[in-house]
Amino acid sequence: MSLIDWLRKPEPHDAASEPAPDGLEGRVIAALRTVYDPELPVNIFDLGLVYALDFDEAAGKVQIRMTLTAPGCPVAQTFPAIVEAAVKAVEGVNEARVELVWDPPWSKDRMSEAARLDLGMI
Repeated sequence: MSLIDWLRKPEPHDAASEPAPDGLEGRVIAALRTVYDPELPVNIFDLGLVYALDFDEAAGKVQIRMTLTAPGCPVAQTFPAIVEAAVKAVEGVNEARVELVWDPPWSKDRMSEAARLDLGMI
């Protein structure tokens, strides 16, 4: 299963227990794990907010499809720029774009086991 298929699968996944791929993908995932949800003490990758990552490694372009925990989230206008900045700081990335989507809606089932543990949900 490719990383993109793994990110898109609707059932819960444990992102923290699976090793990040090597190369640009691994560096981008590591960067995404440094960006925390403003209301929860968990990074956006392990929260399951990142739905898809598309790479053009030769051009250094990364496209991120992600959501937020709720459509009315007060950071909806500014948070994509924060994510883009974190990914642009990755070696080998020349351009990063974030597409904020609301379908499918986020649910706590998308969270990794580590994220659920951090939030006292297990």
